[in-house]
Amino acid sequence: MRNVLSSLPLLFLLALSCAPTAPVAPEKTQLQIREFQTRTFDVDDELMVMKAVTSVLLDEGYIIKDAVTELGIISATKEVDIESGGEKFLSILFFGSNARWAKNSTIESTVNVIKFGKQVKVRVIFQVKVMNNLGEVMNVYQVEDEKYYQDFFAKLDKGIFLQKEQL
Repeated sequence: MRNVLSSLPLLFLLALSCAPTAPVAPEKTQLQIREFQTRTFDVDDELMVMKAVTSVLLDEGYIIKDAVTELGIISATKEVDIESGGEKFLSILFFGSNARWAKNSTIESTVNVIKFGKQVKVRVIFQVKVMNNLGEVMNVYQVEDEKYYQDFFAKLDKGIFLQKEQL
């Protein structure tokens, strides 16, 4: 019986080493990222598209920080409260006055609108900056979720329709 009990940890480790692992998704190339960040629209009025982009960003809670129509650039930010009561409690419990926890994040958006023949091309980049309770930057990363961009462009498509129809 003792031999069986003493070999259980070894059998457990052996079973874990044979367990299938989740496949790691390969990193996207810059070209792949740029592809889902960009959409071409069948309109030839880039100012109208810039107005639609501005409307969509405002509808999503962004504050327009800068817009340069000559360059087709729009910059906007959105503040989001991400504080978790549990994370805050545990951080204070374990670290006391040195406690740090994620407090809020800023989503920064930069949009480039350019005329492309009889079409208008829009490229948008979203970047997230996470700050802690002391206002220090904890993490900064570019959003690389394809669905996030698809949702934005679906809203922009509707916004362009509304601009064209002057609604």
